[in-house]
Amino acid sequence: MAEDSLAQRLLAGDKRALARAITLVESDDPAGWELVREVYPHTGKATVIGLTGAPGAGKSTLIGALIKLRRAAEREVAVLSIDPSSPFTHGALLGDRIRLTEHFLDPGVFIRSMANRGALGGLSEAALQAALLMDAAGKDDVFLETVGVGQAEVDIIDHADTVVLVLMPGSGDSIQALKAGIMEIPDVIVVNKADHPLTDTMVREIRGVLSLAPQRGWRVPIVKTEAVRGEGVEALVEQLGTHRAYIEAEGTLSERRRRNLRNEVLGLCTFRLRRGLEERLAQDEEFARLLDEVVARRLDPASAAATILEHFDAGDAA
Repeated sequence: MAEDSLAQRLLAGDKRALARAITLVESDDPAGWELVREVYPHTGKATVIGLTGAPGAGKSTLIGALIKLRRAAEREVAVLSIDPSSPFTHGALLGDRIRLTEHFLDPGVFIRSMANRGALGGLSEAALQAALLMDAAGKDDVFLETVGVGQAEVDIIDHADTVVLVLMPGSGDSIQALKAGIMEIPDVIVVNKADHPLTDTMVREIRGVLSLAPQRGWRVPIVKTEAVRGEGVEALVEQLGTHRAYIEAEGTLSERRRRNLRNEVLGLCTFRLRRGLEERLAQDEEFARLLDEVVARRLDPASAAATILEHFDAGDAA
């Protein structure tokens, strides 16, 4: 398959071409990055919505309910679900697809799972590239679902136009409202499984904590949903639309995307520099000696790292 023809098919909305393109990028194939370079001028039109939260909160089920409403509005939808991967094989179950099976045969819906490859922030380094390809393929809405790693899962803020935090009552999630991290990033908070008797208590606790935070122009709404039954999802769609209109009117959408792309560039640089460093150190006898010194407690890790960096700086200068 010629690369140009793949790009043309992708821009025409071909789902097979989109799937192939994402596979190339995820595999770090040079052809994939060349493809992204070619189609990149055609991106920036899709609405990118990130959903994050602890495992079991119902993110996938909520996305399924959102897809129904977006398709009823005749919008093309893409979903990128990030699943946890094995620290040993880097494989993943990719189980989020199981909850979205009812949409598999809809030609207006594209669903893709991707392993996080150990990324602690809940997203893999190829996630934004995949979202860009979905955008280029003409999707109106792109939903990014993170792996569900808990409080530290904040990478989604660097990928989405609107960030939705999904919580569930009775799980201790309200305690997270008192901590820094994930509770600081959402534009919309969803309390899912709202038939739980502690729902109203949780909503009150979250509102109390939000009132203590510095007041920004946008006041974070709290939406109660029962995604399994589709209840409250229309209210969520309304809040997503209100937030989109707000950031467009305030001019902060372009600022968000500039920040997102800046962090993506830095993230790719960091990933590639680390990979290059690991490859160079794999057979380096000096590194093995330094590691032996650290293991024997004769040298601390920070001093060993400084020595390695000085060594490579000197080598690059030479």
